[in-house]
Amino acid sequence: MKELELACIKEMLITRVNGTTSLPLFDMLSVEEPLEIRISYGPETKRLQKNISVTMRTPGNDLELAIGFLFTEGIISSYDNVKNVYHAGMKCASQKQNIVQVELTESTIPRLMQSDRNFYTTTSCGICGKSSIQSIRTVSPFRHLEKVPQTVSADTLYQLPGKLKEAQSSFDATGGIHASGLFTIEGNLVILREDVGRHNALDKLIGSALTGRLLPLNRHILLLSGRASFELIQKAAMAGIFIVAAIGAPSSLAVELAMEFDITLLGFLKENRCNIYHESKFNKIVG
Repeated sequence: MKELELACIKEMLITRVNGTTSLPLFDMLSVEEPLEIRISYGPETKRLQKNISVTMRTPGNDLELAIGFLFTEGIISSYDNVKNVYHAGMKCASQKQNIVQVELTESTIPRLMQSDRNFYTTTSCGICGKSSIQSIRTVSPFRHLEKVPQTVSADTLYQLPGKLKEAQSSFDATGGIHASGLFTIEGNLVILREDVGRHNALDKLIGSALTGRLLPLNRHILLLSGRASFELIQKAAMAGIFIVAAIGAPSSLAVELAMEFDITLLGFLKENRCNIYHESKFNKIVG
């Protein structure tokens, strides 16, 4: 296995029960560990330090996760705000690094009112304590982005789940990890990121796109391996994504947010069907 895959997966001895028989065997589990995100900012002679978040994540792409999280939460507005990012502190006894330090440029003033809710993010909920939908309009750097009319083939959409699953190395091994995939309008995979947390997988993806200076992602399709929650549509909106498809169901608030930002939102995407919960006036899905 590659080094990253080894960090994401742990082998454990279990007992498998089948009817009246049991058998000891080794099973592969997705690793879940805390990651603390810290920032430093201010003039060189008077740097300030703040602990921003603790998130439960799958190790790997930690720097992208930190950058993506700061961006999608509106604390920074671009990669130009970042002076340096690295794992901080000594490795613990088990040789793990679970702190990421993000140094902001001297001229950057982070929007810390976004972090006043004292982030503690679990793998299932990345938006605990979020105040309102309106805050996204305030901090998104792409809130005034002009939308480009695009036509998407339904056949292209139907192929995306298979392409995502084929590219998911950790899911095949554990069956317990989420993925976010960024595709071109033609259905070509651009970025794939995995994590035990849906929101972490998307933050890693957006962090990768941000560091690669690919934003805004207004000419791409975002595919979510599970359900589409409010937090994931929020993060998509922050990155300028206007087409989101999910293999699972959306929540009612996710649909409302998609309507609010005129994001095309599809759910239950399978090989030959999907539900369209909102279709943007700028995007056309053709059969």
